[in-house]
Amino acid sequence: MSRPARNFRSDNVTGVAPAIMAALGEANRGPAMPYGGDPWTERVTAKAAQLFEHEVTVFPVATGTAANSLALASIVPPFGAIYCHEAAHIATDECGAPEFYSGGAKVVGLEGAHGKIAADDLAAALAVGGAGVVHHVQPAALSLSQLTEAGTLYRPEELRALTALARRHGLKVHMDGARFANAVARLDCAPAELTWRAGIDVLSLGATKNGALAAEAVLFFDASLAREFAFRRKRAGHLFSKMRFLSAQLEAYLTDGLWLANARHANRMADHLAEGLALLPGCKLLHPVEGNEIFAKFPPCLAEALVGDGFLVEPWDASGTARMVTAFDTEVRDVDELLAAIRRRWPDGKKREGKIKG
Repeated sequence: MSRPARNFRSDNVTGVAPAIMAALGEANRGPAMPYGGDPWTERVTAKAAQLFEHEVTVFPVATGTAANSLALASIVPPFGAIYCHEAAHIATDECGAPEFYSGGAKVVGLEGAHGKIAADDLAAALAVGGAGVVHHVQPAALSLSQLTEAGTLYRPEELRALTALARRHGLKVHMDGARFANAVARLDCAPAELTWRAGIDVLSLGATKNGALAAEAVLFFDASLAREFAFRRKRAGHLFSKMRFLSAQLEAYLTDGLWLANARHANRMADHLAEGLALLPGCKLLHPVEGNEIFAKFPPCLAEALVGDGFLVEPWDASGTARMVTAFDTEVRDVDELLAAIRRRWPDGKKREGKIKG
């Protein structure tokens, strides 16, 4: 049988990490109380508090869209404005869910290089945000993506500058942490340094892209902000009866550093791929590679041509940009073979072939 295509289009294409699958098997033994009244959910809360060095209120959900949208709905009124980068997932890929679950809040996208919001740009937007003017939505929240949609990350000092500005204008701060583990692994810092110590009020902690089957968690660092969340989650249809199967995934994910080990491996594979691409004549990496995503300028139709070699990469835009994403289970040989296939099809690519380990 021919080998299946090696899929670099996303980290959502992966299977489940063995430790997480084993945890699901263990959770499947015997009965347990429903709706979060089980030992797994209780242990996840305790584990998260230990990991983040802070008391947290934890709500498991199954999707990142639910985590982001319900978290934002808990901190933003229906007439509020949610500031984010114009390419943020909540602005481009959640089908209006933040607006829907908040009852009508407006997502306001801001420009910024490499997927990041600069403090000066946020200040400029808030200066004309219409605070107190009855005809305008009212500035209510800032949402930051970690990693960003460009695969870049916010450092603690950048977060503090943004959250301090948000505080001065009365905004709460949400973090979309679908790839939060990749940022923590890259910076090698305590999770607290990228969250509550940096001024984050609520975190959507992703696990699905990093080895889980279907598990995310909403973490509130201020319990007063979580008062309505349980009701919002139920009303939205995201309160699972057999919650233990979400919580068992999250418990395994956060046990013995699995979440960071998975992310470190994905980051290393991205570094390896980026180093090989950088040796190709005329190949331009469009953003710093700080996590597990790579955006590269490809010749026309190269992404489609790679399908014939058994590789899938994401054609990102009409100009020839391609996105490649590595994951917890990406193998070195798959990266090497992808680079070899790209070199074979790259104009004049053989000129530097000897410099790439293939």
